Amino acid sequence: MWPSLVPSRGKGGRSRTATSNNLVYSILDVPPWYLCILLGIQHFLTALGGLVAVPLILAKDLCLQHDPLTQSYLISTIFFVSGLCTLLQVFFGVSWVSHGGPGASGSFKAHELYFPPQLQGTIMVASCVQILVGFSGLIGFLMRFIGPLTIAPTISLVALPLFDSAGDNAGIHWGIAAMTIFLIVLFSQYLKNVTMPLPVYGGDRKCHTSKLYLFQVFPVLLALCISWLLCFALTVTNTLPTAPTAYGHLARTDTKGNVLSQAPWFRFPYPGQWGLPTVSLAGVFGIIAGVISSMVESVGDYYACARLVGAPPPPRHAVNRGIGIEGLGCLLAGAWGTGNGTTSYSENIGALGITKVGSRMVMVAAGCVLLLMGVFGKIGAAFATIPTPVMGGMFLVMFGVITAVGISNLQYVDMNSSRNLFIFGFSISCGLAIPSWVNKNSEKLQTGILQLDQVIQVLLTTGMFVGGFLGFLLDNTIPGSLEERGLLVWNQIQEESEESVRALEVYCLPCGIGTTSCTSSCARRLPFWPRGEAHSLFTCLSQNSSGECPEGTTETDM
Repeated sequence: MWPSLVPSRGKGGRSRTATSNNLVYSILDVPPWYLCILLGIQHFLTALGGLVAVPLILAKDLCLQHDPLTQSYLISTIFFVSGLCTLLQVFFGVSWVSHGGPGASGSFKAHELYFPPQLQGTIMVASCVQILVGFSGLIGFLMRFIGPLTIAPTISLVALPLFDSAGDNAGIHWGIAAMTIFLIVLFSQYLKNVTMPLPVYGGDRKCHTSKLYLFQVFPVLLALCISWLLCFALTVTNTLPTAPTAYGHLARTDTKGNVLSQAPWFRFPYPGQWGLPTVSLAGVFGIIAGVISSMVESVGDYYACARLVGAPPPPRHAVNRGIGIEGLGCLLAGAWGTGNGTTSYSENIGALGITKVGSRMVMVAAGCVLLLMGVFGKIGAAFATIPTPVMGGMFLVMFGVITAVGISNLQYVDMNSSRNLFIFGFSISCGLAIPSWVNKNSEKLQTGILQLDQVIQVLLTTGMFVGGFLGFLLDNTIPGSLEERGLLVWNQIQEESEESVRALEVYCLPCGIGTTSCTSSCARRLPFWPRGEAHSLFTCLSQNSSGECPEGTTETDM
């Protein structure tokens, strides 16, 4: 049990945000439990593009490009593990952030020698570093040195190097890809304020209709489905070429059609399903580079998330705990063999900004949806049949948004400073140029020691590590004031949240752990343990005579 920002029940059964007294009429006028389920499904659908993208990006390097059935198994496994990681983060980490996106080690490009068991073991070993960094409090200590000029190039370089993959997929049929992009832009930007009627049962009015901003909430899903149906129609009418070598053939929906009949209805993913995990030293360093980058990204996500839902900035113990739980999620991902790690998903933070509702219960609903989707094998198989150019169009939009999220961190920095312009520009440039050169001239970096050569090549071909490292190094060595670097506002916000009563209420552990139970002095010395007393949970912080939370207070709900 813990405090939550689940909308409290207002008069007439309407939903009201308990922290700001702002009515949630802009999204739905429905009972809170219904809102939690609906928004949980919406958060899952927002993350859907990233969850499906990972196996399709890694398919070529894992030699799975001609094995759609195994791709479907991989998609189902990613759904299942992402559900586990989301629930873990909700209960013990930093809430409101859906986990399981394509960041973290998911952005690591597997080489041909990394067959799945080796990739599994490599991710598991590298995740132990993130667990140690989080639960030891090291990330909380390093936060004073990690600023926007480190986070911005790191997040941006997660997506920028993938332009080649996005272009290749979209180039299968530029017409289909362009239509997918057009629909996403149309729904998310031009039609976002258009409402659609939604039948609702509940409240004083029982059966009634409510206004739903359908295009604002589900732009990617709607665009994907429409493009998918168009490809199906063009396939049925044989408008798309049937010859495998002809341009646009892979836009047909029957190129992978047999995967639906081959996939089982129910398939329960289990640890070690691809074989006994093994470890590669070079792979471990490569995944660690991705893990470091994802940790930097997650710190920025935590603060952005708290700002959007009206919560106090996360104190150090919450950040430490969140990073540690992310490491545990990566360990589970490696054990199950998803081919990627897990991290906070930046696009779901945008969904929070749209719905204006921050709640752990919403993320619980999203996690449960992911678990169910992972068990139904036909669902993963269906996503594996999405035509390649449709995914390519979605990639172009998604990678652009992730890049923009990274650049948006520069709002805290004085961009009139030539120092800051140099650091950001140089970090981005090197993060793109160095990996490109190393990939083309790997023989020039050979030292004669095979393991060392592999480590050097993996690190220098990981753009987000190169850019993030240079940003961190230059930002902390080139003279500049805290205000100029954007650290003054960050440090001030963090210090104010450390002893905030509301921060203790929002970021405490479930079941009163650390506040009303397990409050030993030894436990309080742990860097991820709450420091202070919070209110008892499953009860309102203040109640009126009718037992309801008065407006303007934070409701506690499980």
